[in-house]
Amino acid sequence: MRGVVNTTFQNGRGFTLIELLVVIAVIGILSTVVLSSLNNARDKARFAKSSSQFKSFHHALELYLLENDGVYPGDVDRGIPSGLESYLASDDWPNGPWSGSVYDWDNWTINGEKVYQISVRFCPPGGPIGACNFPNEIWAQDFSVNSAVYYCFEGTCRSHVNEPVDYPGLCVNCHD
Repeated sequence: MRGVVNTTFQNGRGFTLIELLVVIAVIGILSTVVLSSLNNARDKARFAKSSSQFKSFHHALELYLLENDGVYPGDVDRGIPSGLESYLASDDWPNGPWSGSVYDWDNWTINGEKVYQISVRFCPPGGPIGACNFPNEIWAQDFSVNSAVYYCFEGTCRSHVNEPVDYPGLCVNCHD
C-alpha cells in the first residue's frame, strides 16, 4: 500500500458538526424563501385564473341571454346553470381555481331587487368554518363561512343572499 495517499483527510480534519449544521440551516432558510415566493406566485396565478374564468362566464352568459330572450338562468346551489356549459370553454366547471373552491351561480331577489352574479365559494354550505379553505391572501383575511369572491352582473351584489352588502367578500368587478 506504499504510495497510496488519502487526499480526503490529508490534514487529518473533516467537517465539524457545527459546520454541517450551519450549512443545513442555510439551505433550510434558502428553501423557505424560495417556497414562500412560489406560494405567493401560485396564489396570484389562482386569482388570475378566477378573473379569466369570470370573464369566460360573462361571455357565455351574454350568449345565453341572446338565445333566451334576455332571461337569466335560475339560481344554482354550488354549480353553474344547466344549458350554459355549451357556451363555456372546457374548464373544470364548477370547480374553482383554489383548492376545495367551487363556482356558484346566484340569481337572487333581495328586497325586491334582482341580483345576478357568479361566486367562488370556499366553504361547504353552512360551514363549519374549519371545513373552509380560504386563499392565503390579504383580501381574504376576514372571510367567514358565507364569504365569496364574486363577479357582479346586475343588482347590489354581495357575498351571500343572507348577509349584508358589507359582509366580508371580494367583488372583482365592483367599483366603489
